[in-house]
Amino acid sequence: MYISVRVLAFSAIAISASQAQYVIDGLSFGHNEGSISPNLRGIPNWHIQGEGHTPDLLSDRVILTPPYPGNRRGALWADYPVQYSEWQAQFFFRASGPERGGGNLQIWYTKDGQQGVGLSSLYTATKFDGLALLMDQYGGRGGTIRGFLNDGTVSYKDHHSVDSLSFGQCNYPYRNLGRFSVLTLKQTADYFQVTVDGNPCFRSDKVKLPAGYFFGISAASAETPDSFEVNKFIVSTTNAATREDPNRQPPPQQQQQQQQEQQQPAASSDIPLDLSDTIAASIKSQQDQFADLHNRLQIVNHQVNNIWRELEKLSKRQDERHIELTSRVIPTNDRVDNMARSMDKIERIVLAIQKDVEGKDYKEHLSNLQNAIKDTHISLTEGLPQAMTKIVTGSAPRMGMFLFIAVAVQVMILGGYLLYKKRRNNAPKKYL
Repeated sequence: MYISVRVLAFSAIAISASQAQYVIDGLSFGHNEGSISPNLRGIPNWHIQGEGHTPDLLSDRVILTPPYPGNRRGALWADYPVQYSEWQAQFFFRASGPERGGGNLQIWYTKDGQQGVGLSSLYTATKFDGLALLMDQYGGRGGTIRGFLNDGTVSYKDHHSVDSLSFGQCNYPYRNLGRFSVLTLKQTADYFQVTVDGNPCFRSDKVKLPAGYFFGISAASAETPDSFEVNKFIVSTTNAATREDPNRQPPPQQQQQQQQEQQQPAASSDIPLDLSDTIAASIKSQQDQFADLHNRLQIVNHQVNNIWRELEKLSKRQDERHIELTSRVIPTNDRVDNMARSMDKIERIVLAIQKDVEGKDYKEHLSNLQNAIKDTHISLTEGLPQAMTKIVTGSAPRMGMFLFIAVAVQVMILGGYLLYKKRRNNAPKKYL
């Protein structure tokens, strides 16, 4: 009974380990500590392009279309294809804008990738080969998510009714939520499924997307624009999918990771990841004791190897961070050197002026200046009273003219009075 319980536990652990998801770093961004770009100049293994503007690359997001103005396009395309037939892609996005804003957002999984689709939306794309997942406000429902397939024979740009070609859809009001929505695409051996925020959107067991296709994200805004932002794009696969085809060549980063894993001892799928505590009295035979000890030692060895790999990753990340900081510090050192050279030049000029001042005798010049000021003072003291006397004397009024004017005025008054008396006496008398 004890052995059967342990076998069942090991089997459950092995099944859960085989279903674990492994992130494909070469096709993902934003999953490492929330940083999209290490230098804010580009996303590793992804190509950014725009029409009418350049998409804004921030530390934690990419703004494919700006909030103003409208009629802009932006796109992200992976440089490497997906090399696995079973995968899962998580897309973190947000749309914001005015009340009646418009536009659309697409997730592409196509054969030709950037060369075949580029900045096109679903309605302007030509004969692409693959999947297009469209998010827009079709039907006035506040937001819909629809899936479209093409085998490279139908030109969506010239089709008379593109909306009728969708194979699955669901309603989802994605605009102005104030948070990032999570859209998940999952392809397994049995079905293709789309979920949004953990809720099922649509699923089909008739869709089988082949490996070797490229992921892409494109957005287009209307006259009244919507601003589409991308926060993360995480592509993962299962452990079973990584072992299904040993002849398939993964992207360069995956090849390097696989080479590192090959250099380390391979772990058997029969060895559990952990063992529960057991009572020593329950182990009866020496063989069971040896098996339990052997398994626990191997688990410890695997955990030590995992810790060592994590330390190597951390050391590599620190080295990259150090190189980045060093590259940023070099221009600062140049500026400091320029400032030091400028200060040395100013110091030399000040020393030259000091030597010039100390080497010349300015006593004679000061004595001449003092004598000039003294002469000016004397001339002002001696000449000022005479000048004032001359001015007062020349500007004083004459007494003779004053007396003449006074006598003339009195004579005129007296003459006027006499003339008045004479006319009054000669006037006729009036009697009552």
